[in-house]
Amino acid sequence: MVKPRMLQKHLLRAVHVLLLQIHDKVSHHTDQCNHHSPRRGIIMFRLAASKAVGLAGEQPSFKKPLLTFIGRRANSACSSGVIGAPMTYGQPFVGTDSSPALLRQLGLLKDLSTLGWRVEDNPDLDFNTICAEAGKNSNISPNAKHSHQVGAGSKALAELVETKLRLGRFPLILGGDHSIGIGSLAGIMRAKPETGVIWVDAHADLNTPEMSESGNMHGMPLGIMMKELVPDRRTIPGLEWMEEGTPPRLAPDSLVYVGLRDIDKEERRCIRELGIKTFTMYDIDHLGIGRVMDLALEHLLRKNPDRPIHLSYDIDAVDPLHAPATGTAVRGGLTWREAHFVAEHVVKSGSLASAEIVELNPTLSDGQGADETLELGHKLVTALCGESIF
Repeated sequence: MVKPRMLQKHLLRAVHVLLLQIHDKVSHHTDQCNHHSPRRGIIMFRLAASKAVGLAGEQPSFKKPLLTFIGRRANSACSSGVIGAPMTYGQPFVGTDSSPALLRQLGLLKDLSTLGWRVEDNPDLDFNTICAEAGKNSNISPNAKHSHQVGAGSKALAELVETKLRLGRFPLILGGDHSIGIGSLAGIMRAKPETGVIWVDAHADLNTPEMSESGNMHGMPLGIMMKELVPDRRTIPGLEWMEEGTPPRLAPDSLVYVGLRDIDKEERRCIRELGIKTFTMYDIDHLGIGRVMDLALEHLLRKNPDRPIHLSYDIDAVDPLHAPATGTAVRGGLTWREAHFVAEHVVKSGSLASAEIVELNPTLSDGQGADETLELGHKLVTALCGESIF
């Protein structure tokens, strides 16, 4: 004879399985185009299932319902706005301007369509024209090199990103050097000021013109976005537009670093003083990439599980063994699998609302190294758009 307690246990486990099966069908057929709109339903199903199993005296099989993604992809019915941002003025090397076209040549757009995206491919921003005109201005800043060109290009990118987000698109931005982060973040914060940011990079990019040792603006996007570090962007020639209307800003507690291993002295001080959540390569070695990404997402989603997330992926976060064709390569970076896991795990949170990849420069390595870096960049972009092992 089956004991009542055992019967209750089996019945509740059946309810648990049924809830998940129903949710899989609902999420698979959803017509929602907002990248994170299914999350509330996902959470409710998970919590219901968790409580059902818990009543039977068992521990639930998932420890963080807010970070668990059910169904194959939250983006299955969504539109991606692919934006080419071939910026080179933020750093001293030519070549980063070629990567948007090269990623497309590798079949990126077809791959996105195969993953279920409605792909809206925008022409690359014409930085040659935009930045050349801005460069005629004689008011220059020696501590922020090419600030007029970077500023003009960033303004054009910000306007396009903001427009795509307001139309319900998923901006997928193909850089370019990392100074495009100024424009992408400005557009994102104007459209969705509650956005949290995961910055995957070997470097902190938290410099300001006063702090920077090089004056290269690809090391300044986050510093420029923080009011604590640059209270008035009008002091930087070319960035006056950032103080117009509602100035876009990024709060220190809305940022998480992943993969840092080459941090300037002043950046280190600012990270500590501002309390920015930071996971260096030491933390990844110590905790493992899975635990690090759980903690990163938990930090950003704890107060609001429906919060959109932007992921900015600098290819130099990856060890140069796998990605040698980049301008500021540093040994001891992410492995091939760790690099992919970062992207895959953020997608499975159901909160990813925009993404960018930067600093691929095929001119800085031999043929094989350039090909390997571009192929990795291509794979990381498709991972950010839902491709996974299973």
